Amino acid sequence: MPARDSERRRILEAGRAERRRILSPGRAERRRRFGLLLVAISAVFAVEGIAEPGPWSQAIVSVLLAITVILSLRVADARPEVIRPIAAITVVLTLLALVEAAAGHDRGIAVACSQLLLVAVAPPATMLGTIRTLRLRNEVTIEAVFGVLCLYVLLGMLFAFLYTLIAALNNGAFFAGHQEANMAHCLYFSFTTLATVGYGDFTAASNLGHTLSIAEALLGQIYLVTVVSLIVGNLGLRRRQPVDER
Repeated sequence: MPARDSERRRILEAGRAERRRILSPGRAERRRRFGLLLVAISAVFAVEGIAEPGPWSQAIVSVLLAITVILSLRVADARPEVIRPIAAITVVLTLLALVEAAAGHDRGIAVACSQLLLVAVAPPATMLGTIRTLRLRNEVTIEAVFGVLCLYVLLGMLFAFLYTLIAALNNGAFFAGHQEANMAHCLYFSFTTLATVGYGDFTAASNLGHTLSIAEALLGQIYLVTVVSLIVGNLGLRRRQPVDER
């Protein structure tokens, strides 16, 4: 029995230590982290969607992607041993993208790897940071709103990356109208699908493209009417603590 009590105290102390580590940044600092992440994601979206494909525009995108990945890890309060190797990878990819830009390559492998790193790391890190904020604050805060908005934009970017990957594996063919499947076009198609706008000027040609488009539209609508509406509707509300009846 004493051994069990000792183990229970050890677990409680470990939980308190983790809570102190995660809550160590002040509320203003955490809000700034989420806000910066949302700005970085929006910057990546804007540059990839507006800039003409070219060596230096791709290099700028690579820098923005690296910044976004690091900010997502900061939002998740990732441990230094997790941040360091990923930060090293982003630095290497950014340097390679700059070298490729100087060599005149506008579709380098470094930028594609940076995009893959973003869609692999940023969504789970942002989700983890948002869940931790909700659980440890016991309150729906503006940081949580920023978090779910970041996840929504990242979801659109994830599908855009999948569309460009399918095109790359299919000799550049993805759209039924034979439009070029560059990142700008895929982002446009992805977000019009995610928001179920469906202008019709870009449509997928293959069955795989059709299935992914339907899945994205469903995920986008379910996410908006459940997660986003729930978070925004409960903004400022504090969760009741369970009562110990012993």
